[in-house]
Parts: sequence; C-alpha cells; structure tokens
Amino acid sequence: MDLPEPLSSPVHVAPMAGGPSTPALVVAAARSGHFAQLAAGYRTPEELAAQIAVVRAATDRFGVNLFAPNPVPIEDDAYDHYRASLGVDGLPDKREDDDAWADKVALLLDDPVPVVSFTFGLPDADLVWEFRRRGTVTMQTVTNRDEALAAAERGVDVLVVQGEAAGGHSAVLDPAADPLWQPLPDLVRSVAGAVEVPVIAAGGIGSASDVEAVRLAGAGAAMVGTLVLRTPEAGTGQTHREALVDPVFDRTALTRAFTGRPARSLVNRFVREHEDAPLGYPALHHLTKPLRAAAAAAGDAQSLHLWAGRSWRAAVDAPVADVLEALLT
Repeated sequence: MDLPEPLSSPVHVAPMAGGPSTPALVVAAARSGHFAQLAAGYRTPEELAAQIAVVRAATDRFGVNLFAPNPVPIEDDAYDHYRASLGVDGLPDKREDDDAWADKVALLLDDPVPVVSFTFGLPDADLVWEFRRRGTVTMQTVTNRDEALAAAERGVDVLVVQGEAAGGHSAVLDPAADPLWQPLPDLVRSVAGAVEVPVIAAGGIGSASDVEAVRLAGAGAAMVGTLVLRTPEAGTGQTHREALVDPVFDRTALTRAFTGRPARSLVNRFVREHEDAPLGYPALHHLTKPLRAAAAAAGDAQSLHLWAGRSWRAAVDAPVADVLEALLT
C-alpha cells in the first residue's frame, strides 16, 4: 500500500532519542526529499516544543516520536542489588516515570505536527482518533505480526516494522521477550500480509540492496538509524562516533545493562560485565544515566551505551543527504 503524505519517500531516518536526532538532521533529510522525525524521548515538553519550532520554520515534512508508556517495574531489592553491582557510590534511588507522556501528548494535540509515531507501547484508539481529527498521520513501531495486528486495531495509519538487527532499543511490546531473529524481508511479508495499512521496514539496513529487498517484500519505505550516526547533522557524541569505526568493537548484542530494556549496542566492557542485568525500565535508565554521562565526558567507550545495529560498519562520515541518496542507487 502507498504511504500517505508526507511519508511518501523511499528512505526515512529513524527517530533516535538521547541526542542523535537533531533539528538539523530532520531538516537536512527533508530538504533532500526524505523524511525524518524528532525524538521526544528523554526531552522535556519545553525542549521538544523548541525543537519543533526550529524544524517547522524550515520544513513541513517531519514527525515526532513518542515513547508510549509501557513500564517494566523492578522490585526495590532487585534495583538495589543491581545498583550495588555497578560499584559506584552516589547513584540515584529508584525512579519510575512515563517520560512526561501526558504533557507531550497535550503539546502535540494543541499544536499539531504532520506525523506522530509511537514506540514501546500502544496508544489508545481514542488518542489515535484525536490525532487523526487534527490531520496528524500516526505511526506505530512493531516487531512481529501479533503486534502489528494489535496496532492496526487501534487505527494507526502506518506501521514501522522493526527487525531485531536494529540499533538502540527494541520496540518489542513485551520487553521480557527479546525480538526473534528473522530476515527483515520475511518479517515485512508476514506483517504486510496480515494488515491493511502501509508498512515501513527498519532494522539493520545498510545498503541499496537492503532497501530494494524490503521494498520488494512489500514495504513502502526503508528506515535507517545507525547508518546516519556519523553524519555531521546527527547529534551523536564524539566517543560514540569513534567507536563505530574502532576495530576493537567487532560485534553487537542485545543488552539490558544500560536501561533495563533490550537494546542493541556494540559489545564493550559494560555489556560483558552485566550480561545478567534485570528488566526494569525506565528505572535502570535513570540509574545508569550518571555513569553514561561521565563515560561520554571522559571519552570512555568501554562504559558507554554504544547503540548500533548489525550494519554499523556501513555508517560513514558524510552529509545525511549523500548517505540517504546512496541507498537509492
């Protein structure tokens, strides 16, 4: 099925929370005829509003991604045990929150943007309708056929089908279950054959042949994230950028060590030392945040969350317009 406007470009840039998805990245993608989104995750509503204003002044071809609440509570004893295992004094007490969900939703309903997408959890059907009533196209990230059917029932306009090779957090709705490995074109066929909404394929895409394969399988577009982490427009930290080309890092793995939710990272010392990290999101995200900030400031790649998909070696230091255009040749 054809993608609605403004999504009708063959290549999209994934929203990447924590810094990489800058207004500059979103605008550069739009100006080159592609589509990208701001990542609302971990930003305050005020920060999000400011980023939207910057992008809106340059283009009307953009979206905003929200972390839909789907908490994974952790017992106090398990939290304290993991905190102690990190071997650092002064780490924070347990904090559970919903990433200011209600305030961010209110912002986007009061001042609608072209596209809103949801990750981690499913929005209520009534909320999807409220966005649609305001002319906002809605998207939902899913990782399997059952999730796709559930999202379609809520009335979303487009599904982003994320394979397990994706870098960063998996969008799996049940964080206790790691995403199952399946070739992305096969996953796309499975979902596209089960729902009557357009799909976009994401996860481990690193070449024009990858884009062609998922589009032949039924995807209206391909979405990339790790591939643009080294572009000058991305807000990727310097230590992360350097790690993506450092031969010391030779594989990726799904880990809960940094946030208590499965996410694909380059395998470093922190990942290896905490292979048995518990589930607990967002509590573990808040717990390790000071450690990650200190690692970034010190240039310590062995203690940093080095989010990366399986095709991380394809990421190049080049303008995002050139990176995306190369996927169409």
